[in-house]
Order: sequence, then C-alpha cells, then structure tokens
Amino acid sequence: MPNIKSAKKRMELSRKARDRNRPQRTRLRNAIRKVRLAEDGTTAEEGLREAIVLIDRAATERLIHPNKAARLKSRLTRHVQGLGA
Repeated sequence: MPNIKSAKKRMELSRKARDRNRPQRTRLRNAIRKVRLAEDGTTAEEGLREAIVLIDRAATERLIHPNKAARLKSRLTRHVQGLGA
C-alpha cells in the first residue's frame, strides 16, 4: 500500500480504469475470435463488421494503439476474403 497521497490516488484511478477497460477488451477479443473461427464466408463477414466497429472504438479510446487497430483490421479482412466471402 502506498504511503504518498498521489500514489494512493494513482492506484485508485488505475483500478477504476482497469475495471472500465476490461469488459471492452473482452468484447474486442471475442469479436476477433468469432471472425477467425467462422466456418463460412457470410458468418465471417457479419463478424468482421462488428469487429471493425469495436476495433475502431478501442483505438479511438486508446485502449489499443491505432497502428495495432489498422493491423488487426487488415489481417481480419484478408482472412475473410480468403474464406470466399
């Protein structure tokens, strides 16, 4: 436990941020997993649209780095195109 007041405050703020970010990160990972595990092109295409929205939102809120967001979107799009959607 920190002794300095500012350190205590940072610890509390970090906890709140972690609690706020965890569900978003989980939704993002699940959406990406859904696209990667899709068996046919139409299911993958629907999942891709949802995943891109979540990826863009996460990048805007700096949950993930914008370059990582671009890389994820690119890789998922190529994956879906490979399925023949």
